Order: sequence, then structure tokens, then C-alpha cells
Amino acid sequence: MTKEQMLESFMSYIQLEKNYSAHTVHQYLQDLEGFFLFLEQEGVSDLHEVEYLHARNYVTKLYEAELSRTSISRKISAIRSFFRYGNREFGLSEAAFRSLFHPKKEERLPQFFYEEELEQLFASLTGEDALSLRNRALLELLYATGMRVSECVSIKMKDLDRHMHIVKVLGKGRKERYIPYGQFAHDALELYIDSARPRLMKSKEHEMLFVNSRGDGVTDRGIRHILNECMKKASLNSSIYPHMIRHTFATHLLNNGADMRTVQELLGHAHLSSTQVYTHVTKDHLRNTYLKAHPRA
Repeated sequence: MTKEQMLESFMSYIQLEKNYSAHTVHQYLQDLEGFFLFLEQEGVSDLHEVEYLHARNYVTKLYEAELSRTSISRKISAIRSFFRYGNREFGLSEAAFRSLFHPKKEERLPQFFYEEELEQLFASLTGEDALSLRNRALLELLYATGMRVSECVSIKMKDLDRHMHIVKVLGKGRKERYIPYGQFAHDALELYIDSARPRLMKSKEHEMLFVNSRGDGVTDRGIRHILNECMKKASLNSSIYPHMIRHTFATHLLNNGADMRTVQELLGHAHLSSTQVYTHVTKDHLRNTYLKAHPRA
């Protein structure tokens, strides 16, 4: 079997059996194709001939390209997963990458908005035109739920319980979860659905909740553009990216007394360790509370 056939088999496996997201599948494909290109340059045409030396030289090349340790670690994981699958299905040796250490990830704390900044952002979203109403509903829902942008773009009208103020999202690994949202998000959504969405849809018919100016469902890139435009309108100088709203959601919940397990469930994290990163960004809040509350602080 050729390496192209092995790759095709592996991609089908992670997509259909492992239920990896389309984004993850695309990243794995790019990572593996990059490694295969490196092997060709090294004169290795048979995957059965891959040894530890090839793996080490490849990682060295990645460092020389000044990739981040997070990117290198992801590439190692993708290649290691492929050879583990290849060992089981095609008799490939997985020893080359099994003994290769993952580089330690950089300790990068999540960026988030302070409550005052977020209030300024919401206050700038005025206007009764369809796009302004959509933008406010979109931002309110992202902040109210902490959902991923990939989850937001896939929400359909039937996923929204407008009476109970609950939205169903499809998370990583195709796991469903239900997230409540508050009155601000509810009011913005009702106004958008009843007034703005029909105007944007025009003659088109589909079930996607958020739509663009052409009436089609919004994309990840579209949401990034919307958030950047909102930042300009609010005259905020800091940069923004979609996941920053998710970080803000988690940080504000913990700062205001929510327990870690609840935040984990709301975010859809499989492991508590993924949620614990937010404890670092709440240390300033804890210190300020201590200084105000302790008699001898």
C-alpha cells in the first residue's frame, strides 16, 4: 500500500471514527503532508524505513523554521497518531516518534477583556439596521455562553430554546451540550430573529441562526471580521480574536465566584486542567480581595 493510500485511510479514521472536527482534520492533513515532503527530500520513499534519526532531523528543521513549541508539539502528535494507526493497520514501526519528547509549551495566559472594556464594546453597538442588530446578538450570545466560534457558526434555529433561554451546541468530538444564556442575550436575540434575520435572509431559506449580508450562514472568518469592526466602532485599541470572548466569559465567571467544575461544563472542556489555566488570570482579583478583606493585609 502506498503512503498516499495509508494517509487517506488514516484521515477517514480520524474523521469518521474519532469524530475530529473539520479544522483538526485539516491541520493533521497539513502536518502529515509536510512530513511526507520532508521524507522525500531525505530520499525516504517507504514509510517502513522511517527511523528515529528522521524524526529527530525533522523536529530540528521545525525549530530552525522558528515555529512555536505549540505548533511543533501538535505536528509531533499528528505524526505519532498516524504511525500508531499505521502500526495497527499496515505494520509500520511507531518507534521513531514514540521516543521523541514533546517540547514544553509556552506558558501563555489567556487574554481577556476587563468588564469596563466589555461594557464599552456593548455600548458602541447602536443602530437599528439589520447588521447592527445581528452584531449585537452575536456578541451577546458569545459572551453569555463562552461557546467556541466553530460552535456558534453551526447553530441552527431549532437549537435555540427561546422560552427557556438555552442553546444546544455541538462541541469537539461531536459532543452536544446545553448552555443557558441571560436576559441581555435573550433580548438581543429576539430582536435579531424577529426583525433583522428576515431582512438579511431575503429570499433564501435555511436554518442557520446567524447569517451574513447575503443571507448565507456566517463563517469563522466572518465572525472575526465582525468583531474587528465592533472594536473599531468602540474605539478600543486592543486587538481582538474570537476566542478572546470565550476567555473573557470564563475569567469573569471565576472572578465573580463560579466554581471550577461549573465553568468546565459550560466551556465543554473534557479535562479540568484545560479550565484551570483561567485560575492564573484571576490571581490579581484574589489578591485585591485579600487586601481588602484581611485585617492585617
